Amino acid sequence: MPQREAGAEAFVPATGGLSAMESAVQACRGCGLHENATQAVFGQGAARARVLLVGEQPGASEDVEGHPFVGPAGRTLDRAFREAGLRRDDVYLTNVVKHFKFVPAERGKRRIHKKPSVGEVRACLPWFAAELRLVKPELVVCLGATAAKALFGESFRVTRNRGVLLDFPERFELGEHGPDYVLATVHPSSVLRATDREAAYLDFRNDLRTASDALR
Repeated sequence: MPQREAGAEAFVPATGGLSAMESAVQACRGCGLHENATQAVFGQGAARARVLLVGEQPGASEDVEGHPFVGPAGRTLDRAFREAGLRRDDVYLTNVVKHFKFVPAERGKRRIHKKPSVGEVRACLPWFAAELRLVKPELVVCLGATAAKALFGESFRVTRNRGVLLDFPERFELGEHGPDYVLATVHPSSVLRATDREAAYLDFRNDLRTASDALR
């Protein structure tokens, strides 16, 4: 039987705002991912952003640098921001899982991304819930299936619901201060893996344009 993750609840400070959260997350032992990661990577961006974008987990570059979306996927996201009428300084960027999960490559020092388990995602959700309560975005953009399923449940399919505004799910309890809408799209890393990379990029950019238009 898989080990049940303890969860992050006990490590999330009750006061202090985003800066307190960013410091406290380094001591989180809510699941086993902290054992191999370089550091936890908390969200960054505008403290009162109207749109919050959430991905799966930090990658190898983010794990080393300590900032979200600074690797190749981050550069793709920045390009899409510019063309969609968004600015990185005006949004809040985070991941549902705060530590990098990986397996070592058979040769060399490269670390290969490994998808977090449902239990690891669930264990880390108190950090994401705290970010939502503090930032108070109007719109959440889920970048990829892991982020979308964290909000809507395991039955959610990005392929069936991509690029449309959905009501923020009641199952993710935030009271009257929760976001109004959620938009699901692919993770920018999937654009880089696509056979037709430019077509995949244009679809991704258009999803972000839908998000941008919703804020006007």
